[in-house]
Amino acid sequence: MRIAVASGKGGTGKTSIAVNLALSIGAAQLLDCDVEAPNVHLLLHPRGVESKPIYVKVPRIIEDRCNYCGRCAEACNFNAIFVARDQIILFEELCHGCGLCAKICPQKAIVEEEKVVGFVKWGWAGDMKLIWGELGIGEPSPEPVIEAVKSRMDEGGTVIIDVAPGTSCPVVSAVYGSDFCILVTEPTPFGLHDLKQMVGVLRRLDIPMAVVINKAGLGDRGVYEYCEDEGIPILMEIPFDRRIAELYSRGIPFVQEMPEWRMRFQELMEAVRGMMG
Repeated sequence: MRIAVASGKGGTGKTSIAVNLALSIGAAQLLDCDVEAPNVHLLLHPRGVESKPIYVKVPRIIEDRCNYCGRCAEACNFNAIFVARDQIILFEELCHGCGLCAKICPQKAIVEEEKVVGFVKWGWAGDMKLIWGELGIGEPSPEPVIEAVKSRMDEGGTVIIDVAPGTSCPVVSAVYGSDFCILVTEPTPFGLHDLKQMVGVLRRLDIPMAVVINKAGLGDRGVYEYCEDEGIPILMEIPFDRRIAELYSRGIPFVQEMPEWRMRFQELMEAVRGMMG
């Protein structure tokens, strides 16, 4: 079973929910797919960490062979190649590595080379396997790193996926293929606005969902009213609590110091299983 933990808005406590849920249910796999700013490993301190570089293919232009016909630029859907009368320019940050330009070049003036764009890492925190990715500095496309992280999960067990905030392409890559998504939000106008965006994404992907409200007691009732109108279950409320915030600031998942919350996360997991049938 693959459960994504996502949020439209950053700072709602999504990573905290994913970590505490995984710790509470035991024997889970936890994937940190927020590869531009991974931090789950900072909370869990995994042992036996291993890593592997992630390669993508990028084009290299051999200008001695190029006759500037422009077929590569015409074929590129991402406008990563510009061809003038006697000049060709590759915008590497726009390239998606599809390889089409190399395939259609009649002069064989474009070849593909491998480039390291990041790393996938894994280790153990107790009986929980932790897998995370780190996108290389300056690299524009997180998707290859996200796919590398997901490729290392064991489909036979329970998988919790910590997704990046927002609703952009990296978020879609991370949640795609999930059996269920827990949306973490806060009861504020910004939280409601971004929750609506994420609900729209999940409905397009046909992924069932429910909501966890973090920092309950802060803000207004807008999120509650929206969830009721849209028929989206609210499975848990976590109060705007100083102790929880202090533990998080010290890098301590709060279920480790507040064991009463373990049962509540276990009940959350049972509710998810019940909704999935």
